[in-house]
Amino acid sequence: MYWEKAGEHNTEATVKAVIKYAKEFNIKNVVVASKTGTTAEKLLGHDFKVICVSYHVGFFGPGKGSLTPERRQELEQKGIPVLITTHLMAGLDRACRFKFGGIYPAEIIANTLRVFGQGTKVCIEAASMALDAGLIPYGEEVISVAGTGNGVDTALCMIPAHSNYFFDTKVKEVICKPREFEHH
Repeated sequence: MYWEKAGEHNTEATVKAVIKYAKEFNIKNVVVASKTGTTAEKLLGHDFKVICVSYHVGFFGPGKGSLTPERRQELEQKGIPVLITTHLMAGLDRACRFKFGGIYPAEIIANTLRVFGQGTKVCIEAASMALDAGLIPYGEEVISVAGTGNGVDTALCMIPAHSNYFFDTKVKEVICKPREFEHH
């Protein structure tokens, strides 16, 4: 499925597409990149585990994350593991760019993936982060869901690889993504 334009107005349709795909193909784990956990909650109540990957603390300024400790606890009490850690395609490479200028390998990879849309890049990144954290099983197909800004507009069926073997990642199918999007 292709949405006409990127953005949070695609959230409900993306959630429905993910649920339908997961049921049809017996997918047991859904990774959701989520600023607030709202989309992760929308995916509860089905025969799959929902894992929320959120922004690292510091993304929005020193000491600032997108989830309060109370909100994280609320999600975890609902059975949604929450991962808040360094973003795979940022981290030290971004620090080098901020300090010294230029562009570095992780950011080249990120920008290459963005040619398919911001959501595609984040889906791949979040799934690898969840795998590295031990929140999803190695070698199994998962659905990874992300968006462009707020909400979600992209879902991939994929087999993520650990970050140290990132190029072994396999995107099996694009469940949905926007046709039109801005480069970030």
